[in-house]
Amino acid sequence: MGDGPFRLTQFIVLHFSLKAKAEAKYESGESPIMHTMRQIFNRQKKAVFFLLALFVIGWAFTDFKPVFAGLILGSFFGLYNFWIIVRRMDRFDEKISQGKETKSIGGTALRFGSGVAAAAIALTMPEEFNLIATVIGLMIPYILLLADRIVVHVKHF
Repeated sequence: MGDGPFRLTQFIVLHFSLKAKAEAKYESGESPIMHTMRQIFNRQKKAVFFLLALFVIGWAFTDFKPVFAGLILGSFFGLYNFWIIVRRMDRFDEKISQGKETKSIGGTALRFGSGVAAAAIALTMPEEFNLIATVIGLMIPYILLLADRIVVHVKHF
């Protein structure tokens, strides 16, 4: 019981020292958390391509070809959807900095359409693509984005 306040004090000191280090990096122009969407997309692209390589190996060497083919199909369309978001955000930032009006409905329609296209491909060729694996593949870039953000925040705070 006597050890509790000491541990709490250590935790508080550690927390504030890490926070001060992060703020110092931010003031110097090097923010550990505020990455541009382009940097995040490049990291995502590397991770998705790594997973795609694993899916291709799984497709080539296992009997679960429709599942891995669905994951590959969904991952490609999911990466395309994430690219659309990044492109739209870049355009949005550019227009806001220029003081112009922005419209954002097009990106949503394209992402929805590509998701429907992936599902349609999986539904028209069920012997080649597993529909559930395709839907999971569509979500892979977003799951990786969530994991990336958690890792960045835990690493720096």
